[in-house]
Amino acid sequence: MFRTVVSGFALAVLLGGAASADTFEVQMLNQGSDGQRMVFEPDFVRAKPGDTIRFIATTKGHNAEVYKGMLPEGVEAFKGKINEEFEVTLDVEGVYGVICKPHFAMGMVLTIAVGDVDAPADFLAGRVPPKAKERFTAQLANLATN
Repeated sequence: MFRTVVSGFALAVLLGGAASADTFEVQMLNQGSDGQRMVFEPDFVRAKPGDTIRFIATTKGHNAEVYKGMLPEGVEAFKGKINEEFEVTLDVEGVYGVICKPHFAMGMVLTIAVGDVDAPADFLAGRVPPKAKERFTAQLANLATN
């Protein structure tokens, strides 16, 4: 009897945690709903640890990958293939910078904030093309409001 109660409780905890995780869909587009070219839509996602981001190749020629140095310490980088949908579950709090490698210089970037976090001071350090830096900066402003 005790084993049944404990097993039932453990199962409820596991299922309850799984049910609370969200999946966010991010489209990879040649043109966004606001007319901007080469975009992720949405371009900013506020997630919780355990949430999943699904990248959808809505238009051809795009991928999504975390940019070097733009992820929490100790987290393994992720990289999707061009023209393919893929998912990543983010378990570690922090700010993730995602790029479309073929269109990075054109500013095709996405910021994912996992948890209630601020961007690290060195988030935009290194070689970031001007258009990408401009869009990342605008996305980071969402940290204060979302």
